[in-house]
Amino acid sequence: MRFRSFALVLGALLQTGCSDGTQVFVLTGGTEVAVDGDGFTVLTVEGRTVGQLAPHGLRGAQFTPRNNELLGMYEFFREGEVVVDFAFEDVTATADDAVTLRYLDAGGGEARLVISERDGLRVRAESDLSLQSLALPIVCEQGGTFHGFGEQYNATDQRGEAFDLYVSEQGIGRTGTPDTTSPVGDAHTTYYPMPYFLDARGYGWLIETDHRTVVDLCASDPEVAWFDVEGGASFEAVIFDGPTVPDVIHQLGEVVGRPKAPPPWAYRLWIGAQGGRDAVLAEVDALEAAQIPVAAIWAQDWSGQRPNIGGGSGVEYRWVADETLYPDLAGMVDELHQRGLRFLTYANPFVDITLDDHFPAMDEQGLLVKDESGASLIAPSPAGDAGQPDFTNPDTRAYTKQFLRAKVEDYGIDGWMADFSEYLPLDAVLSDGSDPRAYHNRYPEAWHRNSREVFDELRPDGDWVVFSRSGWSGQQAVANVVWCGDQEATFEEGDGIGTVIPCMINLGLAGVPFVTHDIAGFSGGPSTKEVYLRWIELGAFTPVMRTHEGNKKDENWSWEKDQETTEHLRRFALVHEALGSEMQAWARDFATTGMPLVRHMMLAFPDDATCRSISDQYMFGPSLLVAPVVEEGATSRSVYLPPGTWFDVWTGTAHEGGQRLSVEAPIGRPPVFNLGEDRADLRAIE
Repeated sequence: MRFRSFALVLGALLQTGCSDGTQVFVLTGGTEVAVDGDGFTVLTVEGRTVGQLAPHGLRGAQFTPRNNELLGMYEFFREGEVVVDFAFEDVTATADDAVTLRYLDAGGGEARLVISERDGLRVRAESDLSLQSLALPIVCEQGGTFHGFGEQYNATDQRGEAFDLYVSEQGIGRTGTPDTTSPVGDAHTTYYPMPYFLDARGYGWLIETDHRTVVDLCASDPEVAWFDVEGGASFEAVIFDGPTVPDVIHQLGEVVGRPKAPPPWAYRLWIGAQGGRDAVLAEVDALEAAQIPVAAIWAQDWSGQRPNIGGGSGVEYRWVADETLYPDLAGMVDELHQRGLRFLTYANPFVDITLDDHFPAMDEQGLLVKDESGASLIAPSPAGDAGQPDFTNPDTRAYTKQFLRAKVEDYGIDGWMADFSEYLPLDAVLSDGSDPRAYHNRYPEAWHRNSREVFDELRPDGDWVVFSRSGWSGQQAVANVVWCGDQEATFEEGDGIGTVIPCMINLGLAGVPFVTHDIAGFSGGPSTKEVYLRWIELGAFTPVMRTHEGNKKDENWSWEKDQETTEHLRRFALVHEALGSEMQAWARDFATTGMPLVRHMMLAFPDDATCRSISDQYMFGPSLLVAPVVEEGATSRSVYLPPGTWFDVWTGTAHEGGQRLSVEAPIGRPPVFNLGEDRADLRAIE
């Protein structure tokens, strides 16, 4: 298609002269909107394409939404679905500096796409019909990519995939058959999805909705990517025009917000410890004796222990200390502070009906989400039946925050894992009348905002950390550190150590720079010595290096099991610590540029098309290339080095890039290369 454009600007002005009937409009900000006679639409900014709308027309649907729920996972149905196809009718410019494409269905019902530069370049889809969803067709351009969609574990470019975007449990494993104790996910079930993608050529789209969004990214039709947004007959997308991928991530942050950077101590090793006061202090003594540099101890069982459904070690769901397990907790925390350590704990939003700590009071005061009868809604949780706080009620927020505040004021606790928040029932009745199917995706943000506000109030200097796993667009504004959730404590391809790499990369593309993961996984197992050692290596080149004992804590491998493992942890903790000042510098850079600490290869090498499809290696900061070993028994792996001179961190050997190499990678030498100069400082650490 060829256009001829004239520099006439009076609002959105029709341009003429295209022999194929194409009409070209120029908005006052300079965006060109070219629409041919079939409705094929090309959006360009400064001569660069930032999206194309297919001539397939809009697609609506009328249905009754149904779903099944199983422990934070959701199966959706459209009962009695009637699809409404809208065909392109005409295009006009309007006086408010917008271009409107009009579509009609067979019965004369109307839908529209309104393209404007109101508060950024935006596309609004709307219809006058009563619809339960409306779908937008975007062209699958040759050479285009669909990176993003929040926290995804399978890859970074999702072209060719079709999946739901809805906050959920990722699944305890991603293969097998679901049962009542261990819901099984798939390749795209995730705690932190986003209806957002970026094209590696330098632009991106964010659908501004809280509703379930179904994407079909050139899977059913290789020419069209469908974005099907539930919740009614309208939605709006904001387009980030780049022109580079880093620019897109920066522009995304301007819309959804940016996380608060953790304090300097957070870039040193955190050790998970459990078992009560004596056990925790004994582990601290052992760490000191082994000369392992540690910044923080985090004890998830501070509130009490219980067995998990299906086996394994769990914690009591409450926001107060277990004084039998941790007598004089404030005194213990003070001792740890005197020894140069921070102390972190745990919290989640479930309100256990079998405990007296919160449920009776919250039930009586009407602070829990309700069912249709007006009673507190009780639903399954991993600890049994529980209620959930109604954060649309200001009194609920105040009640919850008083307990979170007490953790800091009474005990001196420096932060916590803010777990779960994916389980809000989709039939909940909320005090402010919100649609629960939409508020479900915002529930993590509401839960995490409590912690953020408490620490902003009590420690405005930022000397605290909260790490969470769930979110949706906008969670970035209240987040601190995000961890990758409950991987299997194995080399399992679909949900083991290897899935951490695309998880961290994709979170970075979503504007989440401060990431972590459980060394060495949580579910399944028990973990082996090999997976533990390899996970330590991965953790050293992660913004937050943090261990977890895992669900099978008594059977899993751990740092003190033998001398080799202890020395391995000590060495890589020192490597991680040596990078601390650099990570802090990258964090400061993020505040202005939006560049994450764990970076997709294409962020550093945007002109190298090979980098666009890589999801098993990443840049750590601007010059370190990390290619973790995630295959059991492997002592080598393939690594792609972009153009430039790369120095093997462990040997000092220089390699010319622009090629793929097979690299020796025995345990203790994960493939890590530095661009442009040797890193003898890291090699010297023993």
